[in-house]
Amino acid sequence: MRTIHWRAPAAACAVVLLAGCSTFSPDGGLDAVSSMTGARIGQPVSFKRDDAALRAAADAVLKQPLSVQGAVQVALAHNSGLKAALAELGISEADLVQAGRLRNPGFSFSRSRAGDEREIERALSVDLIGLITMPIRQRIEQRRFERAQVTAARSAVRLAHDTQKAYFEALAANERARYMEQASQATEASAELARRMARAGNWSALDQAREQAFHAETLDGLDQARLGAVAARETLAQLLGVTAGEGGFVLPERLPALPDTLRPLQNVEQEALASRLDIQAAKADTAETARALGLTRATRLVNVLEAGYINTSTSGEPRKNGYEVSLELPLFDWGGANTHRAEARYMQSLHLAADTALRARSEVRLSHAAYLGAYARARRYRDEIVPLRRQVSNEVLLRYNGMLASVFELLVDAREQIASVQASIDAQRDFWIAETALQAAIHGSGSKE
Repeated sequence: MRTIHWRAPAAACAVVLLAGCSTFSPDGGLDAVSSMTGARIGQPVSFKRDDAALRAAADAVLKQPLSVQGAVQVALAHNSGLKAALAELGISEADLVQAGRLRNPGFSFSRSRAGDEREIERALSVDLIGLITMPIRQRIEQRRFERAQVTAARSAVRLAHDTQKAYFEALAANERARYMEQASQATEASAELARRMARAGNWSALDQAREQAFHAETLDGLDQARLGAVAARETLAQLLGVTAGEGGFVLPERLPALPDTLRPLQNVEQEALASRLDIQAAKADTAETARALGLTRATRLVNVLEAGYINTSTSGEPRKNGYEVSLELPLFDWGGANTHRAEARYMQSLHLAADTALRARSEVRLSHAAYLGAYARARRYRDEIVPLRRQVSNEVLLRYNGMLASVFELLVDAREQIASVQASIDAQRDFWIAETALQAAIHGSGSKE
């Protein structure tokens, strides 16, 4: 006897057609990412390896004193960590394309012999359940792909904010180091004068020791400031994706001036709820799990469903035609565990989305309060403390010249003057960092997942 099973030649043709319907997008999903980053940080992103124009523009920015927007532009073009995050888009898109294609048809072959009789079986099977659930799986993968786009945009926005923060810290560290160089030069001259005055017998050994100790402390402060400047520059260079050495990039000499007006709290919370990328990601995750729950409920009783066309021929007998359907019977597994698991995941994502929204509003209010406080402190140092310290120093110097103040009073005033200027630089830096943190709170890119 000779038996041959031929299953579903027409279905195989349909598989080929369906497989050809799902293809990769020309932009790899990056246009949507660029649109999201452009709305939040004013600059697009690109993942093209041969994007010579983008890299050339970033290299041109590096030849000029770097602005904060220029730093962000360079980081988006050169940072390898961001490139790795954007590469996840390709993985998600591959899953989406795969969801639009059926599994390859199965082919089986068997040969048996009983005496002089031989039997050969050939079978070609198609995953029908995969065909039936293909639209649902495509929608799920589409949502996952969209979530990957939001995640990629969030990585780019986070990089922009981290770069801005490192930029302001590097500027403040440089400004502090330059001021300490000026202070050390002044104390060196004072220490030399003290030595000469002591040799001439006009100063006591105590006054000379005080002056020299002050100079040594200033030099120590200079060393610390220089080390801080190097560390801040290296941190910024890592984010920019360029070298921190000579020719890597040029920083301005001073921090930007304080703005005249501040951003009011009104509508900031609403803006954050509409703009925060983590909230959008949480919403997408909830929608995705809801669809996955629907798929699980629809297929919980059907694990395997296969159908095929049968053509059997036996020696000496007429050809037999028909079809065959195989279905796994749900005798031991009714799919209840899978459904319960999917429901639990849906509720989990629902609560996480609500928690994200609640935290977002609180984070924005806290960031705005810090933003206002940093501005008030920076203005106080700029408009009151530093000018008053300068006035006090002038008065002490006049008293010292009139022999109404001692060297000790002069040294104490000099220390306070140095500390006041350093605190003013830090206050100005803290304001710009607080402003960056507020933007990060509005955009929802403050912490890594």
